[in-house]
Amino acid sequence: MYLVVARIVSPQGNRGEVKATVVTDFPERFDTTRAVFVGPEHQRYEVEHHRYLADAVVLKLRGIDTIDQAEQLRDQMVEVPEEEAVSLPPGHYFWHQILGLRVLTPEGEDLGRIDDILQTGSNDVYVVHGSRGELLLPAIKQVVKTVDLDQGTMVVELMPGLLGD
Repeated sequence: MYLVVARIVSPQGNRGEVKATVVTDFPERFDTTRAVFVGPEHQRYEVEHHRYLADAVVLKLRGIDTIDQAEQLRDQMVEVPEEEAVSLPPGHYFWHQILGLRVLTPEGEDLGRIDDILQTGSNDVYVVHGSRGELLLPAIKQVVKTVDLDQGTMVVELMPGLLGD
């Protein structure tokens, strides 16, 4: 499995560099990333060098040496293997680990599966679809009690108002 870390938006200059919008919470990862995988076929490229812009990263990928070659990569995702993911502190998860989890109450009621995550600024919100319809669950300690990736489950404590009551 691969994790998306950036999206190429344009060539940068005329020597094959590409400008990419960073879509990871850890943009500094490019300081140690030696190779990336680009596009749906996961074409491997060694990173010759990089530099940061205010809102992006400029990458020089080995084998991409002209503006025309760089243009061919426009709108492609830049990915790294999951095993090269930045280590998260205990109790923190990547979105791809949360999406698809079955959501249960402490009593065992199945509320459905998480099929989207909304970023609200203060905390993420898990979008759950199940027998009760759509539930929007804030990703806060008062609601999320346990996450068991091996079992594919999340146990949540429903606060007043979360079910529209």
